[in-house]
Amino acid sequence: MEWPAAVNEKILEDILQFNRLLQMEFDASWEVVPAYNSLTLINNVDSIEFQKVENTLARLYAELDYGAKADRFLWTLPVCYDLEFGIDAEDVAAKLNISLNELVERHSSYEYTVFGIGFLPGFMYLGGLPKNLEINRKATPRLKVGKGAVGLAGKQTGIYPQDSPGGWNIIGNCPIPMFNVKAKKPCFVSVGDKIKFKPISKAEHQLYKIEGEVGIYEPEKIPLNG
Repeated sequence: MEWPAAVNEKILEDILQFNRLLQMEFDASWEVVPAYNSLTLINNVDSIEFQKVENTLARLYAELDYGAKADRFLWTLPVCYDLEFGIDAEDVAAKLNISLNELVERHSSYEYTVFGIGFLPGFMYLGGLPKNLEINRKATPRLKVGKGAVGLAGKQTGIYPQDSPGGWNIIGNCPIPMFNVKAKKPCFVSVGDKIKFKPISKAEHQLYKIEGEVGIYEPEKIPLNG
């Protein structure tokens, strides 16, 4: 199902409200995936009568209750912007005509909305990047971008949850694992949540990385629904 093709929080809120209703109405054979301006329904268990499903979706959407909202959180995640990790930071700062300190200050002073999770398990597409940080993807993608790399591309920022090829401009590293296949909820962040980055030192990065690996690091979170 598709909504108007725009990066818009009101559209995302509508999608999330419908997603919440479908999760209550549909059984476990259905997987529902929200992102940006779409909601994808997947069923690999049962045969599907398309017209029946379409009619059910239209009826449920007409009954949508905007009063009840799913729990959403603002997560604060640590990022080390040291040049050891921010391998493109100098180039990004030069292209934006700002200092490295200004780059860090700008990137860590905004709250970003999780518009989608995909590409890699736990890869968050974070919208809300200020115009003064917008920069094109790299002309030639790298064959390997390290786990935890924090990057910029177009109007978005994000964290690579594992080693992967990628073409985003890397400006730092987050030491916290974003995806754990053994966890009850493998990715602790959900679409619709918000993310804020907190600058940390290399020593703190090493400490948080160890805590994250052994499973004792608890990311800071604040409820957004009051």
